[in-house]
Amino acid sequence: MENQQSQPRVGIGVMILKDGKVLLGTRKGSHGAGELAFPGGHLDYMESFESCARRETLEECAIEIENVCFQFVANLQRYAPKHYAHIGLIADWKSGEPKVLEPQKCDGWGWYDLDGVPKGSFGTTRLGIDAYKTGRNYYDVDEANKTMA
Repeated sequence: MENQQSQPRVGIGVMILKDGKVLLGTRKGSHGAGELAFPGGHLDYMESFESCARRETLEECAIEIENVCFQFVANLQRYAPKHYAHIGLIADWKSGEPKVLEPQKCDGWGWYDLDGVPKGSFGTTRLGIDAYKTGRNYYDVDEANKTMA
């Protein structure tokens, strides 16, 4: 039987916009600990991308989103031995105030100006900001690594 790390997993991240700002949380307890990231997680069996984004956002930070759309896809190997096919989505904030509902995974949520997101942010955060600014929607391994550097 193969080790789970020898198979790519599907990750979903959602860039949530409100009043020209983006929601980011400080990761902890996993790859990218200490880096700022969008809400997101693993796609469950038979779950739609949008349902995953809505579920993860509610579970992680107690907010509702609307106007969920595809933003980009990336082949991520930056955090080897983990390997992810990442689906980046974008949505508008609908309601709620961000709260830390999974303290073992996040150290706090905040709204950041798109031009003020720290360079040392989580790789998918940098890809999402790049996709938002450039309209690019496809990042294979080399392009993803270069953009996340």
